[in-house]
Amino acid sequence: MASRGKGAIVGVDVGGTFTDLVLLSPDGRVQLAKVPSTMDNQAFGVLDALDAAGADLPRVDLVVHGTTTTTNAVLERKLARTGLITTQGFRDVLELGRRTRPQPYGMTGRFSPIIPRDLRLEVPERLLADGSVRTPLDEHAVEAAGRALLTRGCEAVVVHFLHAYANPAHELRAGEILRRFWPNDHITLGHALLSESREFERGVTAAVNASVQPLLERYIARLTQELAARGYGGDVLVMNGNGGMVSAARVSREAAKTVMSGPASGVMAAAYTGRRAGIHDLLTYDMGGTSTDVALIRGAQPAVSNEIELEYAMPIHVPMVDVRTIGAGGGSIARVNDAGLLEVGPQSAGADPGPICYGKGGEAPTISDANLLLGRLKPPVGDGDDKAMRAHVEAIFAEMLGRPLGLDAIGAAEAVIRVANTKMAGAIRMVSLSLGADPRDFALFAFGGAGPLHASALARELGVPRVLVPCRPGITNALGCVVADLRHDYVRTFNRPLDGLDEAEIHRAFTEQIAAGEAEIGRESIALDGIRHIHSVDMQFIGQTHLLRVGLDTATPSRAQLQQLFERAYWRRFHVELPEIRANLVNINTSVIGLRPPLDLSTLIDPAERRRALGDALRETRPVRFEGAWFDTPIYWRDHLPLEMEIRGPAIIEQMDTTILIEPGDLARGDDEGNIIVEIKGAQP
Repeated sequence: MASRGKGAIVGVDVGGTFTDLVLLSPDGRVQLAKVPSTMDNQAFGVLDALDAAGADLPRVDLVVHGTTTTTNAVLERKLARTGLITTQGFRDVLELGRRTRPQPYGMTGRFSPIIPRDLRLEVPERLLADGSVRTPLDEHAVEAAGRALLTRGCEAVVVHFLHAYANPAHELRAGEILRRFWPNDHITLGHALLSESREFERGVTAAVNASVQPLLERYIARLTQELAARGYGGDVLVMNGNGGMVSAARVSREAAKTVMSGPASGVMAAAYTGRRAGIHDLLTYDMGGTSTDVALIRGAQPAVSNEIELEYAMPIHVPMVDVRTIGAGGGSIARVNDAGLLEVGPQSAGADPGPICYGKGGEAPTISDANLLLGRLKPPVGDGDDKAMRAHVEAIFAEMLGRPLGLDAIGAAEAVIRVANTKMAGAIRMVSLSLGADPRDFALFAFGGAGPLHASALARELGVPRVLVPCRPGITNALGCVVADLRHDYVRTFNRPLDGLDEAEIHRAFTEQIAAGEAEIGRESIALDGIRHIHSVDMQFIGQTHLLRVGLDTATPSRAQLQQLFERAYWRRFHVELPEIRANLVNINTSVIGLRPPLDLSTLIDPAERRRALGDALRETRPVRFEGAWFDTPIYWRDHLPLEMEIRGPAIIEQMDTTILIEPGDLARGDDEGNIIVEIKGAQP
């Protein structure tokens, strides 16, 4: 396999506020761009970023794109009209779910399933859990249901039959019938996307896939057409939520896998950067303008889960990087609620009008405005007069937050930062302490436009001893696109007691998954250094509902090995032994990864701009507030810092895409990869 040539590589990521782009030329030159996202049509923001970077598209070899198209469509319920054909008696599975409640307290709550009840139709058919046929498929009923959905305006359709994971024959036949008259390719067979036993999770995943399929297909078609019109002749690869990439020509077939595409790319960049820096265990912390994403990386390998719940009753059970998101970004709005308590987020000022300090008409106090008042951001962030902008922000904080809280404007700004940091620290605990991982064993990888401003405070609260800030924190998600590998994940359900399984059947299933993944990767015209296989199983003790994923180092494990590995993993997680209960093998999983050649990212900051002395990078000194006191703080320009610099806080390091805050007593050092590593004062490794 070989790429078209030796041209430039472009990575572009669309966020809720900004669209980021990085262009790596074969001669080592790097071009960067950060432009406002155009959420009505993300393609315009991508094209604006290409223009801002001066990209010569005929000379570009590869474009890799992380998108929030599917995520936004699901969260905002701006979906294609979709119908469901299911087993008689099971039309309400998507609505009944797991009998949980949207809110843990109170007697009210609302939930709207992806597909409304009038578009969920039943047909006679029934398979048993062992795959045997109890009720044959009524083919005439399938055709009648499909035609009825068309007359009701459906653009996509899901076929979701009970126990199709054990025997897909009925779903396959229903798909053949529908393809005779369905006007497009937007037909999702539940088993083809997710071969899992749980009908609710499988059905929701299939429904999400079908309802975003037309939207993603149209978006990708518009983008590729615009790129071709500008002279681009290569393929567009799209980031999947699992941290791998897939060709734009095939991405809409499994559109649900692009949910969490954007956050996944940042985690992949963190794993890549950490591996090159020799720091393999990371807690990633991506704070942008709208939200904050956190994830855990062990051994330079991001945690991947197939049990992500995008929102209440919205499980998407395809393998995705385990990223948790909260509504706290630089643009998050602070307000005092009816109970007189300070709240920060999840509402955001977004890119337009943005925070007050952007100077674009925003009037709501935000986290970015609080950082400006505390001296951490240089006024103005937008255009205008420094003193006038600061006075304007201060007046709004004093009136909207300070007066009801009994604080002055500066005190209110400190309170906003404290509340925001508490929320973000809680999110980091969700991916560490709640899973049995001690934050003190990790470094905090801080990125996003606002992440490095808050990283040291979070690390101190969590006991994390080090913060790793990459060269270009504000465009790390775009960097993830250019360093990510190709990846395809497969799940097959067994759901049988381990001691009754045939080892040969397990080995054969792993072999089939490997073959399927390698065939998919073989269809991509991308240069690779090799192919890697990752195997795991999902197991439980019989009678339990939760699953535990167990990693394997072989595709031919014995039953005894599986039992031993599961018991060991169970002990590590729960510190309980249950030798009297039989183990159950629920799923086997394989990830087939096409390894791309490594890229040199040392030129992300132009080596020619580096100065020999630390003093050459000093821009000014200004008052900055830390823990209730003002400190005269040196401000450095990162592009002029020597690689192996050493700075004792307090200090601020500014660059085009972010601001790095080094708190009093902390020590920041540079490494030969261009990263900054901050040692947190008082933290115990």
